Amino acid sequence: MIPYGKQDISAEDIAAVNAVLTSDYLTQGPKVAEFEQALCDYSGARYCLVVASGTAALHLAVAALELPAGSEGITTPNTFAATANSMAYCGIKPVFADIDPLSHNLCPAAVASAITPATALLTPVHFAGQTADMPALHRLAQQHGLKVIEDAAHAIGSCYADGSPVGNCRYSDATIFSFHPVKTLTCGEGGAVMTNDPILYQRMLLLRSHGITKDPSQLSQQPGPWYHEMQTLGWHYRMTDMQAALGLSQLQRLTLFKARRRALVARYNEALAELPWLKTPQEMEGFSSCFHLYVVEIDYAAIGKSRSQVMDSLMADGIGTQVHYIPVYHHPWYREQYGDKTGSCPVAERYYQHCLSLPLYFTLSDEELRHVNQAIQRLAR
Repeated sequence: MIPYGKQDISAEDIAAVNAVLTSDYLTQGPKVAEFEQALCDYSGARYCLVVASGTAALHLAVAALELPAGSEGITTPNTFAATANSMAYCGIKPVFADIDPLSHNLCPAAVASAITPATALLTPVHFAGQTADMPALHRLAQQHGLKVIEDAAHAIGSCYADGSPVGNCRYSDATIFSFHPVKTLTCGEGGAVMTNDPILYQRMLLLRSHGITKDPSQLSQQPGPWYHEMQTLGWHYRMTDMQAALGLSQLQRLTLFKARRRALVARYNEALAELPWLKTPQEMEGFSSCFHLYVVEIDYAAIGKSRSQVMDSLMADGIGTQVHYIPVYHHPWYREQYGDKTGSCPVAERYYQHCLSLPLYFTLSDEELRHVNQAIQRLAR
């Protein structure tokens, strides 16, 4: 079976986790701080918090902005539900703007049209590892006084057109990463929030661990060394030292992971370029993507098969595929809460009708890649 994505765990990764298992710390300890510093060193951001998941990272970032309840936040429908959920958790209404037909990221013109007096937040997603047009979105945010959170769950290792790494927060108040097993690097589960804002960082630090602090400089009184205070209602979003050790070890191979993923994408593109009923992904000029997904668009009518039939046919050949993504506002909870938005983002809906994610991961072999390409080419016969 060739899955659409999976992790690669090396002997060095196992040794790093084993070292923690025989240490004095299993939950949050010195490896967490070391991983946070390594992510800052990699990205160029001033501050980092590693957390339990990418979803936790999004929730913390939105909550720490302390936006007025009833505000609106703009994001893309072409994402996992957690992006919009992080707004809903905090009483902010998610508003969906349409996507660019080439990058499948938020279209700045569509965002500009969606801004209202209630808009307070913009959360672009770097879909499949390709970065959104952050300079244009940043300009819009500055013009309208919006906060910006980059959902870079797909994009650790990717770079903007200026060559700088995603995560440096030059275009945003915060950037989040995800370390789920199908992502470029994994902690098993986990996420991170990057920021250059010391106030935002301190708020997230408090919220990450129940809203409790033992920092003497923040306590209302100091009766003794046991004393701590719950100063706000927070969550248990901490990462363990075991996860952080795995993340640290994986981070050392990020350059290798990126090079292999880009090589696989280039080979896919070459093999599938001549199929008239299939569109390969296009990397935006000047950008350097650490591709998390390889998503093609298929004209199913042209080959006389439905998407389900194509997925079943590929599965029979031992090839796993996936759909990224169902437009968020199609989910029943979103329809119930915010009304039926069908037709509001026609480019995203058209893309959804045709998209299919093919296998892409570090250990995908050349032979497996050929097998996938041959199976795709046979679909129209």
